Amino acid sequence: MSSRLSGEPEKDEEEDEEEEEEEEESVNPTEVKMSQIVMPCHSNHRQELSVGELLKWMDCSACLSAERHAGCPCVTASIDDIHFEHTISVGQVVNIKAKVNRAFNTSMEVGIEVSCEDLFSDRHWRICHAYATFVTQRTNTGKKVILKPIVPHTEKEQVEYSVAAERRRVRMVHDDIIKDLLSHGSNLQADNSAVDNAVAAEKTKVESVELVLPPHANHQVNTFGGQIMAWMVNVATISASRLCQAHPTLRTIDMFTFRGPSQVGDRLLLRAIVNNAFKNSIEVGVRAEAHQEEGPNRHINSAFMIFEVLDDHRKPCMLPRIRPEPLEGGRRFQEAIARKKIRLDRKYIISRKQGEVPLSVPWNPRNQVYLSYNNVSALKMLAARNNWRLSSEKDKVRLYTLEQKSMLSIRVESEVDVPAHRAFCLLAEMSNRPSWDTHYQKCELIHQVDEDDFLYRVVTPSVHRGRVGSPTSGHQGEGILQDFILLACKRKPCGSGDPYVIALRSVSLPTHPPTEGYNRGEVLCAGFTILETKNNMSLISYYNQASPEVLPYISTDIAGLSSSFYHIFCSCSQYLTRNRLQSASEVQTGQYQATNTDGPTCQTEADSLSVALHSTPL
Repeated sequence: MSSRLSGEPEKDEEEDEEEEEEEEESVNPTEVKMSQIVMPCHSNHRQELSVGELLKWMDCSACLSAERHAGCPCVTASIDDIHFEHTISVGQVVNIKAKVNRAFNTSMEVGIEVSCEDLFSDRHWRICHAYATFVTQRTNTGKKVILKPIVPHTEKEQVEYSVAAERRRVRMVHDDIIKDLLSHGSNLQADNSAVDNAVAAEKTKVESVELVLPPHANHQVNTFGGQIMAWMVNVATISASRLCQAHPTLRTIDMFTFRGPSQVGDRLLLRAIVNNAFKNSIEVGVRAEAHQEEGPNRHINSAFMIFEVLDDHRKPCMLPRIRPEPLEGGRRFQEAIARKKIRLDRKYIISRKQGEVPLSVPWNPRNQVYLSYNNVSALKMLAARNNWRLSSEKDKVRLYTLEQKSMLSIRVESEVDVPAHRAFCLLAEMSNRPSWDTHYQKCELIHQVDEDDFLYRVVTPSVHRGRVGSPTSGHQGEGILQDFILLACKRKPCGSGDPYVIALRSVSLPTHPPTEGYNRGEVLCAGFTILETKNNMSLISYYNQASPEVLPYISTDIAGLSSSFYHIFCSCSQYLTRNRLQSASEVQTGQYQATNTDGPTCQTEADSLSVALHSTPL
């Protein structure tokens, strides 16, 4: 994992290289590149680049990119979690590339990629990948500057643009996630106060004052954000060293959030203390406050930094335990445990390969936000791929396929005479599925997580007996049921041109384990995008990633028999057009009775498709 909000399914290095070659000719007008050779003055005692120095370069590059797009001064609002995968030695070259992924109203997300280059061996490798949020400064009249939208051109830019809205959503609820975990403190109990030889947290306290001088200011005469981050890294490193009595290596930084500006002449008071020490890692909390000669302190920034101590073989060492301070120390101790749980859950969710078995990820409240983010991001990434191949078309219903090694994805789309918001409302109500999709024998709501995320149990016929699409498959599979536990995430457009999204993926719940009499099925990535077109019409696109175990069942349909795809989509279209003036709740009361002008044949073929696609065809 390279960043908290870089939770998209990982791509193979070969695929990344191919995409870079294909998109090399396209130049993003907001892109800024910086190359720095690491000199001894930039390094620490191990002749490795200081993380503080790297943060300065990253912040500078990102700010230049943001200002290139905005055309006016910009300031750093926050930087998402950063995980440093490697260290950089003196004499090597740091290459930084920053570009604006998406502009919202008065803020924008800037993606930052950092790589290292060895001039003598011609090797390149990734160091980290981060996302920074910048905001425009107000004009002299006090008005906010409204940013022009970003127009993505390449597939990679389209993915970043689309997923940026989901990353923004996670940023806004980050603090609430911590509070929610702490409110369920029974899961976080780990009191170190009785541990023998535990180090008192007071011994790790560091307090340092920095006077902001003109060289520390940016071109806007404010304290350079990268400089503040570098000072914070410095005191955090000292604090971690006092616990482990060794030279620690900074591995991860939790989100930096700038709460206010600082100017030349300010005194910056930096405080650091070890919040918690785990088996192989230390979390240090850092707080920066600014004040003039006279006057109250202003909270400028806070961050949490995770350190490791490496042995001669670059392996993490065992670390001393910490005894928290009274009162506030206990709170910080528990919050560090909560943050670690979030990091581990997040890493587990987003580091899984797409074909890894089982496909389902355990769901619980503490990983809900990141699991939901990954669910929506995966569908958006699939939709943004530009190498879809048209396989068949009938009455303006188009079937596309996309082959990715062992994965085969399908996209079925058509324009429907229903407003996008109405189609979204109707399709997002999963409980209505049995009324128009006869293959859905049952779809029950297990838990409404919030306004946008839901957990369902779906019951369908099984694919494990008989070959789907064969004349006898329906009889051979008769009586065999398959069930799924699905996380359904719905998202409204974040801006003009964005589609409505309904994303589906399998999760596992301890309250709903596999039961006798049902084959537990799994859905990797499926769902709808609904894009508003002209004259109150909607372009409905359905996506499904078929894992290797179901490829034989759908290969015949994709090879040329498009009728099952066509008829199930027709059924969906009829459901939408018949209820275009009704709300989903009204439909649920039974005002709509599923009818089909195509007769039994249409239903049979639709069933075949549904079974073939892990029972989430539409």
